[in-house]
Amino acid sequence: MARLLTYRRLAAALGAALLLALACALAGCGGSQGSGSSASGDPNGGGGESTTSGPAYTAPESLALSSFNEGAAQTGNDCAIDTSQLAQGFVGASAKSDSRLKFQVSKGEMSYNYDLPGDGTPIIVPINMGDGPYNFRVMQNTSGNNYVELFSVIDNVNLASDTAPFLVPNLFVNYDESSAVVAKARELASGAANQGDVVRNIYQWVVDNITYDHDKAAQLASATGYVPDPDATLASGTGICFDYASLGAAMLRSLGIPCQVITGYVSPDDVYHAWNMVYIDGEWVSVEISIKPNSWTRVDLTFAASGAASTIGDGTSYTDRYTY
Repeated sequence: MARLLTYRRLAAALGAALLLALACALAGCGGSQGSGSSASGDPNGGGGESTTSGPAYTAPESLALSSFNEGAAQTGNDCAIDTSQLAQGFVGASAKSDSRLKFQVSKGEMSYNYDLPGDGTPIIVPINMGDGPYNFRVMQNTSGNNYVELFSVIDNVNLASDTAPFLVPNLFVNYDESSAVVAKARELASGAANQGDVVRNIYQWVVDNITYDHDKAAQLASATGYVPDPDATLASGTGICFDYASLGAAMLRSLGIPCQVITGYVSPDDVYHAWNMVYIDGEWVSVEISIKPNSWTRVDLTFAASGAASTIGDGTSYTDRYTY
């Protein structure tokens, strides 16, 4: 996560985009598909109407989780790569080394590189480039930006669904049954008439209760490899754009609603930022947001966050780079 110095501006844009995306998604379903609800006042606190529609929301019977299956992992050279759960949208890796390590996931000309602990602690990362042959490699730093391969596995991916990778925890959207974010998400979804209500409730709660952390943004300005912690963000009530996106994704995924974390650039100065894409069977429409059913809609939680909007671009143009 390079260029974290731009998070201050990016975080502000995230909140607005999330707001816009959530509102759009919940509004386009139509009354014939199920129950609906309305609430006076738009998410920004204006005087407009906010409405949702779609099939009745049913909470998942159990929490969809991801885990590293050590017994199923392929091993070599003090490395382990678990490809036993690719269909569920994730892959795991662990390794031991005194040198810096990367776990590379590649498909064709596309690749993602993740920091991998050298103490054997496993990480879980998403299968985010669709079906097909993947190359999974543990790489060891030799000098500067130079790496050599320690161990690799080639495997074919056939996802259970296109949304599978975005319904489970991973390195950047980390939670489990005991997580505070899961409990808070369930609280916010209680009584929701449809998925539009769920997204709106979470969006409004995050915008109202999480403030942008300018000091943290300054501290991370020259750092790389930052990993957000949704529970820590919830506890502190503050965060940068990556924290907002991770928190929103953790809450929505735990409720069975597919949610991506996207990092990339926003206008007008191409600052690096993080936001969400949400997929619901329903709609949410307000003054600022219009979410259409069964399609990915952008939601930028940071953009609307208190104290953040004045430090980022206008949020009208987004360029995706990485999807988690």
